[in-house]
Amino acid sequence: MNDFDSIIKRITVTRLEPGDYTGEDGLLYCGKCRTPKQFRMEAPPLEGRLLPHPCRCEQERLDQEAAEQEARRHRQTVADLKRRGFTDPAMREWTFANDNGKCLRMKHARFYVENWPTMQEENIGYLLWGGVGTGKSYFAGCIANALMEQEVAVRMTNFALILNDLTASFEGRNEYIARLCRAPLLILDDFGMERGTEYGLEQVYNVIDSRYRSRRPLIVTTNLSLQDLQHPQDTAHARIYDRLLEMCAPIRFSGENFRKVTAQDKLARLKNLMELPALSPVADD
Repeated sequence: MNDFDSIIKRITVTRLEPGDYTGEDGLLYCGKCRTPKQFRMEAPPLEGRLLPHPCRCEQERLDQEAAEQEARRHRQTVADLKRRGFTDPAMREWTFANDNGKCLRMKHARFYVENWPTMQEENIGYLLWGGVGTGKSYFAGCIANALMEQEVAVRMTNFALILNDLTASFEGRNEYIARLCRAPLLILDDFGMERGTEYGLEQVYNVIDSRYRSRRPLIVTTNLSLQDLQHPQDTAHARIYDRLLEMCAPIRFSGENFRKVTAQDKLARLKNLMELPALSPVADD
């Protein structure tokens, strides 16, 4: 009974601050916001007891602390997702906010993010195909970063790295592929640039087929044409391409090579700098 009484005393103690006062209803009020710091319990076994209750300014403080704590947790979670999800730290800057507006297909990236629950449920991916430097990888990176900001785990890698990892850890091959398939979204960048050996093609098929069977969406970027994908050169490629075309909606990237344009812009700026008149020497006093 003494223990019970001591517990009741602890939970019914209300902190008294300068300016606090007792209202006509017998409750303690905050001297700052003039709202109750107590409430009267109406049900047994504490019926009639006055219990602590945050006043308005205290509740606002608690809400702000909770929001700041949640913001810190969110930032840490997103940072961890990006650290694990990208093979290149530079990909973390491939965001809608940093988009230069030159890629006309970017609306499809935004659509994918905005409709992610449906894309995930329906197992819908993208096959981004077109020439070198047309913005396919940046497009995919924008999707990855936006979903990570929603705390969705995304893995963006390429088959050259995957094959290296599989070769280095042959005994853990199945678990490695299983981890790739557990990611809610897998992005395979520069598909078709990996080694075309019999072993390599078999592992490419294993990854894509496992992803297909896991019923989780896949986004692929490739410099191959849709004609190449629809008319493969042999059976080994045919079964890989068939899976991709079944899982992913093709989006063509055409137009100028953004990388070449960037290089030309830099060259032009350098030329302008080189043509600036030399600085006049400062005369000695």
